[in-house]
Amino acid sequence: MSKKYELTSETTQTINGETLYRIKALRDFGDVKAGDLGGWVESESNLDHVGDCWVFDNAEVSGDARVYGDAWVFDNAQVYGYARVSGDARVFNNAQVYGYARVFDNAQVYGDARVSGDAWVYGDAQVYGDARVFDNAWVYGDAQVYGNAQVYGDAWVYGDAWVFDNAQVYGYARVSGDAWLSGDAWVYKKSHIITFSGFGSLARTTTAFKTEASFHISCGCFKGTLEEFRAAISETHGDNKFGREYKLIAYLIELHFSEE
Repeated sequence: MSKKYELTSETTQTINGETLYRIKALRDFGDVKAGDLGGWVESESNLDHVGDCWVFDNAEVSGDARVYGDAWVFDNAQVYGYARVSGDARVFNNAQVYGYARVFDNAQVYGDARVSGDAWVYGDAQVYGDARVFDNAWVYGDAQVYGNAQVYGDAWVYGDAWVFDNAQVYGYARVSGDAWLSGDAWVYKKSHIITFSGFGSLARTTTAFKTEASFHISCGCFKGTLEEFRAAISETHGDNKFGREYKLIAYLIELHFSEE
């Protein structure tokens, strides 16, 4: 297959002094037309000539990083080191992907997010805001990590889980299902989080997770302490079937963390 772009004579430099070249499309592909100017690469090894992958705007791909498949890197995003962005992945805004990190499938990394180390973000996962995913962490499925959240170590966040605010997930922790981790959550092993699914009037998932000082409960729009959770149960459900289910959940949560 013929080349789809060329390096122009227009250059810029990274903060580390590498020279990058503006790219120019040589033929039509995907949303790109022949003659369109793209972003910046250090060499043709950074952007594949196969597929609809492209670097747009002022985005930069450098070092031994590669963008391939149908992936896009755009806005002011940076991909460098030995990172790989592939599939239909999108990296944009001011996001950075570096180290040996992998972003693929339909995953999106944006805002001021950073994905680094040997971290993988894939499936339909989203990492955004000021979130950080690094070390050997995996974020996948429909998971979302955002705000000032951090996922690192050998932690996994997957399924429909959300990790946000100042939450930290690390060590060998696993956060999955419909779990929501927020506030100052502090989860670094499996026992620091417990979830109950399919209970209550709306069959919501109830999640309890450890904070540095104590633990916190999240269920639908409710966020608060165990005492506040019990008060909300009494006010909303009294002693009906759903109230009894939630009271049992509250008891099991208290028992679980008392053994921590």
